[in-house]
Amino acid sequence: MKNKSEIAKSIFKGVLLTGGIAVASTSPVFVSMVLPKIYKYVGYKMRNKKNDKKLYDTFYRLKKEDMLFFENRGGQIYISLTPEGKKRAGKYQIDDLEIKKPKKWDGKWRILIFDIKDKQKIKRETLRGKIKELGLYQIQKSVWVYPFDFRKEVGLLREFFNLKKDDMKMIIALEIEDDAKARKYFNLV
Repeated sequence: MKNKSEIAKSIFKGVLLTGGIAVASTSPVFVSMVLPKIYKYVGYKMRNKKNDKKLYDTFYRLKKEDMLFFENRGGQIYISLTPEGKKRAGKYQIDDLEIKKPKKWDGKWRILIFDIKDKQKIKRETLRGKIKELGLYQIQKSVWVYPFDFRKEVGLLREFFNLKKDDMKMIIALEIEDDAKARKYFNLV
């Protein structure tokens, strides 16, 4: 059974991935119509009163905290994320971010470089921590390498940290001078 923060995370992801949930507002059992749609994204296999109550409570807590927005459009209720809800959902996306690794290396290095000013030191250090967590190898202070494509992940990082392409760039290279340590780090020897 999931706890409330995991349920909230799943609700955010579900609404974020679908762009919103629509339910007929004419129904007197509005919540019972919303719950199955949310169940799908929360990942509950079995509906029961205890799960329904947890999901219901979490759903309405998020609405009360202005994380979810309800809009009636011609007899349909649309549930979407508020700007604050999008922020929280973005954080969850970043928390769960991981780079997919193909079985075989294509021989190309992906080099990530970034330049974030000293006045944004917290942002820079947080980004550096996330890059380490993703498994990139540091070859210089703000230069990291990875043997597999991670463009999508770089895009999410840019968006989350509000960075421009000038602040963070990805380079694809066939060769890095003296890459033995990087190859060993990624078990490519």
